[in-house]
Parts: sequence; C-alpha cells; structure tokens
Amino acid sequence: MAGIGFELRKLLKRDSYFSLLQTYAYAGIISSGPWVLSILAVLIIGIISVPMVIPNILISQFQVCITYLIALSLIYTGLTQLAFTRYCADRIFEKEHYRLMPNLIGLLFLVTIVGGLVAFPATYLLFPKNTLYFRLLFATTFVMLSAVWIGAILLSGLKAYKAILLNFASGYGTSLALVLFLRMWGLEGLMLAFLTGQFVLLMGMLIVVFKNYPSRVIIEFDFLRNGRMHLALVFIGLFYNLGIWADKFVFWFHPYTGSNVIGPLNASEIYDLPVFLAYLAILPGMAVFLVRMETDFVEYYDRYYDAVREGGSLSYIKEMKDEMVRMAREGIYDIIKIQAIATIAVFILGRALLETLGIPTVFLPLLYIDVAGAGFQVVLLGILNIYFYLDRRRRALSLTMLFTALNILLSLLSIMMGPFYYGYGFAVSLCITIMCGLFVLDRDLTNLEYETFMLQ
Repeated sequence: MAGIGFELRKLLKRDSYFSLLQTYAYAGIISSGPWVLSILAVLIIGIISVPMVIPNILISQFQVCITYLIALSLIYTGLTQLAFTRYCADRIFEKEHYRLMPNLIGLLFLVTIVGGLVAFPATYLLFPKNTLYFRLLFATTFVMLSAVWIGAILLSGLKAYKAILLNFASGYGTSLALVLFLRMWGLEGLMLAFLTGQFVLLMGMLIVVFKNYPSRVIIEFDFLRNGRMHLALVFIGLFYNLGIWADKFVFWFHPYTGSNVIGPLNASEIYDLPVFLAYLAILPGMAVFLVRMETDFVEYYDRYYDAVREGGSLSYIKEMKDEMVRMAREGIYDIIKIQAIATIAVFILGRALLETLGIPTVFLPLLYIDVAGAGFQVVLLGILNIYFYLDRRRRALSLTMLFTALNILLSLLSIMMGPFYYGYGFAVSLCITIMCGLFVLDRDLTNLEYETFMLQ
C-alpha cells in the first residue's frame, strides 16, 4: 500500500537540494497530473476546434457538457469511491489479493447498469432539441466517466499513481488526436472524441489491474456482503464530492449569476473561469500533501500500529505516537505554509496573468478569494486523510457534511450580498470546516493511545 511512499523516500535519501526539489516535483505531477491533464485537454480541444466548429457556441456547449458530466459522475461514484477503496485495503491486509479484480468488475457492472438506467432516459427527456446522436453520446460518456472513476479508485488505493497519470495522459492524448479528425462534425464530433479517449483511459487502467492482480474468477460481488463496505465511507464520498461542486451549482442555477447554455445546463461566466485558474494554483499544496503524508506520517503511523499489534513496550508505543502526531501536525502546517506562498504569488502576479490570457481584470478579486478557497481545500484533504488513516470515519463524515451545508448556504448568501462577495461562500465554508477539524483532530491525537486500546 505504500509504493509511492517508497519511491519518494528513495529520492529523499539522496539528501540534496536537487533531490528535494525532484521529490516535490514528482509528487506534484503524480498527485495533480490527472486533473490538470483533464482541465487542459478540455480547454485545448476547444482551442483547436475554433477554426472548424461553426458556430463557436458549440465549443462552449461542449465544455459545459463535459464539466457537468465530470461533476455528476464524481458525485454519483462518490457513493462507492471511499468505501470500495477501504474494501480493497482490507482485502490486501488479509492477503486476499485474488478478490480485487473480480470485485472491481462486479462494482463496474453495478455502476454501469444503474448509471445507464438513469442517464439514458434522463438525457433523452432533458435534451429534446438536440439530436438523438448527441443524447446517446452524452449518456454514454456519463457511464464511461463513472467507470473511469471506479477504475481510478483501485489504482489510487494501491498507490499506483504513475499508472493513473500515464493512463490519463494516453486517454486525453487520444481525445486530442481524434479532435483533429472529428471536429468538423460539430458538437457530436467533439463528444465522440472525448468519449473515445475515456474508453482508452479505462481500458489502460483495467489492464494494469489485471496484470497485477490476476484471478480465476471474472466477476464477484463479495463487497456487497454484510460488513464489507462501511456505510460512513459511502456518505463521506458523497458529501465530499457534493461539497466540492456545491458552490458551482449554486452559481450556475441562480438567476443572478447563471445563464442557459444547452438543454437544462447552465453556466456562470463570472464565476467559472476564476475557479478554474484557482485550482491550477493548488499544485504546490498537493505536492506537499503527498510527500508529507506518504513519507513521514505513514512511516511513524506504521511503526505505532505495528507496536500496538505486536505487543511493543509502552514507552516505545508512546514514542512512536508522539512522532506520528508531530508529523501529522507538521504536515498540515507545511501544507498551509506552502499554499499560502502560492496564494501570495497569485496575488502578486494575478493582474499580469489575467492580462496575458486576455481576461478582464474585473475577475481579479474573485480569483484572489478562489485561490484562497482552493488552498483551504488542500488543507481539508490533509485533515480527512489523517482521519482515514486513524479510521475515525464519523469525524470525517461530520466534516464533509458541515462543508457541504456551509458551502450551499454561504454561496447563496454571497450572491445575495452582491458581486464583491462572490467566492466567499466557498472559501469561508472551508475555513470554518478546517478550524473545526483542527480543533477536534488535536483532541483526538492527544487521546490516541487511550482510544487505540479501548477499540481493540
């Protein structure tokens, strides 16, 4: 389960500034590469399609469709993402590797069937003015994206980050190549190119799983047995993904900030672009998050629980606990410090960046607050990750539910207060959630030995 941690530790052992820089660059690419590739690929598809796709509104419609498909498929598969990751981790811990591949196929089967039964009728009814071909492509892409997230779940749980990155690169590279030939077909051509790339991406991930975890059984539903999937993780995955997209949906469908683009799908011209740019600024924070969590924290986490399971001395257990707690706190503080530096850099260079991209500087205040909010999201991810390692599922569930509720309510309030406050709902909801999380986490880490032995 610590493959990426071994590689990062190997780089750090060289004990030089270059190796340190190499480690964080590697971690940043591995942790952020897939979604950066996704965002850039959709943008590049739009750019290279401009000369051929007429009218140009079709490019905006394509980008809005893909954004909704990604959002809805993430929320849908959020019901299984964390729960199935935990299932895979449990099977590996119990040396039941042979169950991974057939149960992945079983989950893919269920997600595909249920997603298809919902997506195809809904798409047919909600897009009456679009062609049947477009509606079939839209629904099929939703199902395919859902399958991609499920495949990525297992590879993420196995810490096969390089395999994920390489497959995302090949999948979106295929989409970009096909766009050159299919763009003259308009919106349907762009959708077909994107769908084909997702199919290549999914097949690549499945090949990696099949090679590493072969099984004589093709399909299995062992994960549905009682006690195999933790219900709290089901809702954590749902609320986390819902919370991430909550402010976007509020701005898309509020009459003051949203406008219709295609079918029932809205977009928010004033909100969407700054949020996109802000998410590109969290790469440094994600790099620090991966390095600190997968090296220092995990090392002492393993030592602490190994000592507990194997009957280590009380003094050694306390020592390892203190080191683990120190690494957890330092990891979160480092994420905050690095992301603060990235935020300050955007504050300094933001105006020049917008001018270079040809974006009106009126978006500057919203960009600033969105960058801060995106940085807070990385901190929340760090807190949740520690709770997952400690198996404190109720704590993580409470934080994700709080984040979702606050993001919806405060985003609505920010719209009512006026354009100057746009984006504050997202940032403030994360800030409040982080403060609550840090307060409770500090108390839980202080009482860790007592809770560990009481739960044995």
